[in-house]
Amino acid sequence: HRSRRCLKRFLSCSKVGDPRPGEPYKGGNFCAFLPDNREGQKTAVLLKKAFEQGLVFQIKSFNGEERVTWGLIPHKTSWDGGKARNGYPDAQYFHEVCTVL
Repeated sequence: HRSRRCLKRFLSCSKVGDPRPGEPYKGGNFCAFLPDNREGQKTAVLLKKAFEQGLVFQIKSFNGEERVTWGLIPHKTSWDGGKARNGYPDAQYFHEVCTVL
């Protein structure tokens, strides 16, 4: 199947405007998948806008360590496994993500 893959990498750092300014946080690699069709292309445009507005990721504390994590916008991080594993098939995904965006 034809697909689009989005990969974002965040380096460990800290910046003003973070939940705990001046405190370091751990970065990470994040990968999400969209089908290369009309719905996928429309969603990619909306996700890009959300990313530019700082809405796709957040910083959370895990075991006393601040880390970059996915935000509240749902992403498909696998091609398979269905909704339970953040993958496809998921008949409601495009409706849900567009509602959030």
